[in-house]
Amino acid sequence: MGYVDIHIIYIFCHYTLTKFKTLSKSLMYVLLTLLVVGCRNKQQRNIEFMPDMYESPAYKTYEVAPLSPPEHTVKRGELPYSYPNTIEGYEQAKAQLHNPLATDTLQQTQNLTNGKELYGIYCALCHGEKGDGKGVLVQREKFFGVPNYKNRDFTEGSIYHVIYYGRNAMPAFAIQLSEKERWQVTMYVEQIRGNK
Repeated sequence: MGYVDIHIIYIFCHYTLTKFKTLSKSLMYVLLTLLVVGCRNKQQRNIEFMPDMYESPAYKTYEVAPLSPPEHTVKRGELPYSYPNTIEGYEQAKAQLHNPLATDTLQQTQNLTNGKELYGIYCALCHGEKGDGKGVLVQREKFFGVPNYKNRDFTEGSIYHVIYYGRNAMPAFAIQLSEKERWQVTMYVEQIRGNK
C-alpha cells in the first residue's frame, strides 16, 4: 500500500463519517420530535408554555360578575384628591394647591432629579426638553397647540391638576405616577419655567 492508497482510504472514511454524523443528527432530531409529540396525552393536562389565552375564565350562570369599585375609591397608599375635574376645580387648584414636598436643599435636589427623569419619560415627547412646547411629536406634526410653559400663567397647583386629570389633548397621568412623583414633575416644570 502506497501513499495514494492510504490517502484514498482516509478520504473515504472521512467522507463516510461526516455523512454518518449528519445522518445521525438528522435521525436524532426526528426521533426527538416524535418522542415529544408522541408523549402528548390528550386525556390529561399537559405542560403549557405561556397559557395566558388558551382558556378564558368562565362565568357561571348565576354568578356575580366582577364589579367596578365604588365611586370615589382611593388607591391604597394614596390620599384623596379633593379638586374635581372641572374648570372651577382647576381654578381652585391653581389658587389653593401647594407642593407638600420638603424644600431643604438635599431633598429638593433629589426631587428635581427624579422630576427631570419622569418629565423626560412622560412629558418631553410633546412639551420638549426645555418646556417650550416643541417636543418630538410636535416637530413631526402629530400634535399642535402644546403650550410653552414660559408663556402661560401656571401655578404649581394648576400644573399638578393638569397632570392628575389631563387637559385638552393631554392625557391624565394619575395612574402612571404616584402622588410624590406628580409633585416631583411639578417641581421640575416650575424649575424649567424659572419660578424656582
